[in-house]
Amino acid sequence: MKWIFILLVGIILVSGCLQFGPINGDPDYVIAKRECIKLCESILQATNENISHGPCLSDNVEGYVEDWVCDVAHSPRQPVDNLPENQCQEFREGRAKHFVEVDPDCNFIKAV
Repeated sequence: MKWIFILLVGIILVSGCLQFGPINGDPDYVIAKRECIKLCESILQATNENISHGPCLSDNVEGYVEDWVCDVAHSPRQPVDNLPENQCQEFREGRAKHFVEVDPDCNFIKAV
């Protein structure tokens, strides 16, 4: 009986470590994350534009990965991040199912 309890506790602990959704090894996730960061950095270098208002950088991560958008947000989120005009239209309208968020300095926040 004791070994069943230990097994159950082990399963619960391991399941807490599982990540649902895209994982680091998923090729689309890896490419979308990399390309979003590169896109953000290239926009900052080319234009020196202030992107702290949280614009959508790309409604399709530069054609490399379908179903992914690249968006600027803050960590922690700020009200400006929730304004529809600052979010990617493809994601808002359900045509893209995944997004990568980077902060205004192009640091990765999250990908879903």
